[in-house]
Amino acid sequence: MQSFRSEIENPVVAKDIIDLEKKIQLFYEGKIDEERFRSLRLARGVYGQRQFGVQMIRIKLPYGKLTSEQLHRIANVSDEYSRGRLHITTRQDIQIHHVSLDRTPELWAELEKDDITLREACGNAVRNVTASETAGIDKDEPFDVSPYAHATFQFFLRNPICQELGRKFKISFSGTDKDTALSFMHDIGFIAKVKDGQVGFKVMIGGGLGSQARLADVLFDFVEADKIIPLAESVLRVFDRYGERSKRAKARLKFLIKDIGLDAFVKLVEEEQKALSVTSFPIDTTGIDQELDLSHVKIPSVKINDKKAFDTWKATNVIEQKQEGFSAIGIKVHLGDFYTDKARKLADLVKEYAGNEIRLSLRQNILIRHVKNELLPFFYVELKKLGFVDVGYESTLDITSCPGTDTCNLGIASSTGISAELEKVLKNEFPQYVSNKDITIKISGCMNSCGQHTMAHIGFQGMSIKSGKLVAPALQVLLGGSVLGNGEGRIADKVLKIPSKRGPQALRTILNNYHANVNAGESFLNYYDRQGEKYFYNLLKPLADVTNLQQTDFVDWGADSQYITEVGVGECAGVVIDLIATLLFESEEKLDNASESLKNHQYADSIYYAYLSIVNTAKALLISEGKKTNTHAGIISQFEEVFASKINLDLPFSEFIYQIQKNEPTKEFAENYLIDAQSFYKKADAFRASIVSDEN
Repeated sequence: MQSFRSEIENPVVAKDIIDLEKKIQLFYEGKIDEERFRSLRLARGVYGQRQFGVQMIRIKLPYGKLTSEQLHRIANVSDEYSRGRLHITTRQDIQIHHVSLDRTPELWAELEKDDITLREACGNAVRNVTASETAGIDKDEPFDVSPYAHATFQFFLRNPICQELGRKFKISFSGTDKDTALSFMHDIGFIAKVKDGQVGFKVMIGGGLGSQARLADVLFDFVEADKIIPLAESVLRVFDRYGERSKRAKARLKFLIKDIGLDAFVKLVEEEQKALSVTSFPIDTTGIDQELDLSHVKIPSVKINDKKAFDTWKATNVIEQKQEGFSAIGIKVHLGDFYTDKARKLADLVKEYAGNEIRLSLRQNILIRHVKNELLPFFYVELKKLGFVDVGYESTLDITSCPGTDTCNLGIASSTGISAELEKVLKNEFPQYVSNKDITIKISGCMNSCGQHTMAHIGFQGMSIKSGKLVAPALQVLLGGSVLGNGEGRIADKVLKIPSKRGPQALRTILNNYHANVNAGESFLNYYDRQGEKYFYNLLKPLADVTNLQQTDFVDWGADSQYITEVGVGECAGVVIDLIATLLFESEEKLDNASESLKNHQYADSIYYAYLSIVNTAKALLISEGKKTNTHAGIISQFEEVFASKINLDLPFSEFIYQIQKNEPTKEFAENYLIDAQSFYKKADAFRASIVSDEN
């Protein structure tokens, strides 16, 4: 494993991978408890899946951008460590499944050879930064948001302020007011704006889907581009300190804002300004609009046998770029799944005949960019050989679905199976929807909304339903969700629950009713509003009857045995050890990180590591007293109350730790704060040792 140091140029990355290998060994030896190990591996893109003994690996691809070389690398890794299947997610990542935990460090090392990371693809950290897949080529965009998304990704990668948040944190960048990156459902969403000739963003805050969906608030109508990273840092500092940690279902930023109110939240953000690592962060956009030179690309001669099919493909899958003479080609990827043999051929195509770049879309598709218009017939012929010319890119026929019970521990009912059935209904009975981009259909296997069903015009959520003593797979039908644009959106209404096998009939009923009763020019959303939720409840109510279920209703889509509601198993069991000792051990690690950052002149990082060490140490002692430790702020106030007379500090504990807020991140303060943190740890550790000695 030490060979990583010689294979990987970046020593920080090499250290990270070696550390993962060491922690895996400590976990197997029972020296790290299961909860702590889970947190560590999730932050490195390693996620337990439904099947026992194997992991899902999530590859973090900022704003979905991939070069030919990177796609080849991912394909090679999938063949070597997995089964040759690649899955595109709704956050523009790629997942591979069925990977042995033991092999994850070397898998990661292989990916890093082409600058691909797993770091913070999962876990309670800043997840993949997403963006409009048409960023940089969209005719309507005021500017390309790609460099801003990339700078945000780089700034927060391994940043100490967001390594151990109470819950995951999601950031998006939309290139136009159409809000194609869905700012309204993100913790922070940025929408490109130009004001008085100055580049900047509208900022949305506190959105999220899941079982308790919330639309984001407008934080600022306009923020200058150099201020977006300092703003995001302040928000993350507040979330880290005040966000819920014990109750997972209430730990997202949206709940903190809901609980304290937007005005109080903004005040807390303002109080962080002095402590920020940067107050202005100009982002280099040099060469971003540089004209692409593809004059060397030859135009092969091809014959189109079916002109009508080619024209339909062009109409539904080809997007004219703002760069004159170029187009982008959308590839509709069924369920987001494709295989390494086709991935390699696609990679070769885009390198030789296009701009050597693809983007993964938020709807689990692929967008080839910078294709000369004269090459469209050639690409059609070549993509057809790969099965990549299904029409209806990003249309109603293009259903979004999470993996559901195929691999996910949390899946309740099959989402991929019902998705395939609904596509059959659309293709066979509603072929006109191949060019309809106004109605979206999305499916999730559980309430967590990884398939984004809560924002769909027509959504389905995997559930279960009882019929006597038996349980059948079911679907919650949702209607009326939508992206409205410019940061506004709608959350779908939960209409009713039906047995899963009746999902196709539900879709058929909804669309037939719409066609029979819609007014001229009336959108589906307006039609839904005119008729109302109760109307659709009554329309679908006969499908909810569970007194007449057939034997097949108790078998989920794609299954061959009777349905059983279960949470998948699959994460390795470990020996649970002393949580307090583990927390204190982690405090020492954070002090080491603070010292290392100080040596590297990373003063803001050093200060935050020291702060985290103090909080961690205080948490350990509070747990020993049976106290709640829901938030950092709660830990700080409780520690002062419980231990003020037991551990001697020169000033009250809250003032001691909150020095971080009142000082700029200078070298002098970083040095002094680290000394304070080290001193506090020694006193706390000695106090704990005396208590343990007395107990024995």
